[in-house]
Order: sequence, then C-alpha cells, then structure tokens
Amino acid sequence: MAIKIIGWVLLLGTAGFFLGKFIKHKSLYPFLPFRHDFRKRRDSFRLVMALMDRIKARVIVETGTSREGLKGAKSNGAATIVFGTWAKANNAHVHSVDISPKSIANAEKEVIRQDLADYVSLHTSDSIAFLKTFNESVDLLYLDSYDYSDDPEVQLKSQEHHLGEFKAIEAKLHDNTLVLIDDCDLPNGGKGKLVIAYMKERGWKIIYEGYQVLLVRDSFSY
Repeated sequence: MAIKIIGWVLLLGTAGFFLGKFIKHKSLYPFLPFRHDFRKRRDSFRLVMALMDRIKARVIVETGTSREGLKGAKSNGAATIVFGTWAKANNAHVHSVDISPKSIANAEKEVIRQDLADYVSLHTSDSIAFLKTFNESVDLLYLDSYDYSDDPEVQLKSQEHHLGEFKAIEAKLHDNTLVLIDDCDLPNGGKGKLVIAYMKERGWKIIYEGYQVLLVRDSFSY
C-alpha cells in the first residue's frame, strides 16, 4: 500500500511539473510553431503585430539583430524572425542593424533557413550611424541593441544609446508609427528609461508596459 501511495505521489508530482511548464509556455502558434516559447515577450509581440495589420505596416526597422535565431525566442525574443515572418505574410520588409559581424552572420543563417531572405535585410553597422542615413518612413521601430547588464555604467551607456537611436530616426516616424522597446522591466529602468521619458515629453504615450514597452503618438489612429 505504501509503495502504491509513493507511486501516486511521484506520478502527480511529475504531472504537476509538466503542467506548470505548459502553463508558463507562451507561443505565437499558429503564427510560428508551438515549440517556440516567447514567454515575457509573447503578449507584446501579438499586440504590435495586430496593430501592424491595422496600419498596414510596410517598413520595419530593428536595432540589434536576432543572433540566436528562433533558438533564442525565450531569452532574446528572436524579433528578426518574428517580424520577418510577419513581413513575408504582409508584403513588408525588415531592416535589422547590428554592429557585430558575428551576430549578423548568425542571423543571416536563420533568415535563410526560414525562407525570409526576400523580406529581411541585415546591415552591419553602428545602429545610430545607420539610422541617421535611413531614408524611408518607418512603420515599426524596434529598439533592442546595446546589451544591458548589472553594471550601472553599462546600464547608462545602453540607455543613452537607445535614446540616441530614437533621435537619429525621429524625423522618419509618422503619426501612426509604432515604437517597441525591449528589455525595459529591468533594474534601473532597463533599456528604455531615457528614451521613454524623452518620447513622453514629445507627444508619445505608452499603450503597453511589461518586459517590453510599446508607444504611439497621442494622435495615433487606425
């Protein structure tokens, strides 16, 4: 009897463990295969893609490319592939810029693997320099470049860099541009601390706030 009870306890414990993992798993299925867990970014990705549908977005600009491809869905978000897949379905185009040749090379492999080469352009450059010369109107700006850390000095440099990115491309943003900023729910305000404050002073408002923050202009309409 005791052995049976122990067996049931172990069985229930195992079932509970896997049920817990299933509940925490947040996929973008059927948009992308269920096995990819986007966890803390899933809801914001869903929202921004729904809004891109409504504004008929055509030009997406991303700073910081997906160096791990879909393998990094849970840790880094794999936004290059997420937005590239959306672009393929909606006749749009993604421009992803990263200063690291290695990151660009890794992203390129995944872009090709996912058959997105016609919809994603990868640029090896300092992101601010790239944005200053970008000459198209931007429908979605996704800021996720300078890596954040526990070091206060690195945190400030990352925050200043993201502010610099926004200022560099600001003139190319229109009334219905969406701006999504990654890694915001982190110590000392995350990557978006300075740029969000700057934007709010200039007629932008937050419509989603979590690990990522999504902003639109006060005049946003669709």
